[in-house]
Amino acid sequence: MAEFAAVAQVVGSVGMFGVIWIVQLVHYPLMRFVPGARFADFEAAHSTRISWVVGPLMAVEGVCVLAFFFAPPVSLPWWLPWAGAVAEAIAIGTTMFVSAPLHGRPGANFDPALLERLIATNWIRTAAWTGRAAVAIAIMVVVPR
Repeated sequence: MAEFAAVAQVVGSVGMFGVIWIVQLVHYPLMRFVPGARFADFEAAHSTRISWVVGPLMAVEGVCVLAFFFAPPVSLPWWLPWAGAVAEAIAIGTTMFVSAPLHGRPGANFDPALLERLIATNWIRTAAWTGRAAVAIAIMVVVPR
């Protein structure tokens, strides 16, 4: 069971690692080129479509965080599940309390300052999911097969 959870965790975490770096370096900066009158429609479409990608990956991550946090294999150093849980909490917390509200604020009026704040604060999530992917890989290496 631990081996399955380790593989699933790598899929979820490395998947989110890839998504967040594409969002940070490609997708969010390209939002600067969406005409102001079309930005609200673009933003709504982005929020809906990205949820279909990140929702399952985040769900897998969450289940695996709990699995390794509450039922770690004996070979797993105690601090790895904690490091994974902290990285996940930072990523999810920033999503819920910073990124999602910023996505919801533009409404009908494009505000370049809000977009720049979204891009700048997204580095927190980018760093957290990068760390999360590293922890997931480390756990997979340590869990016996």
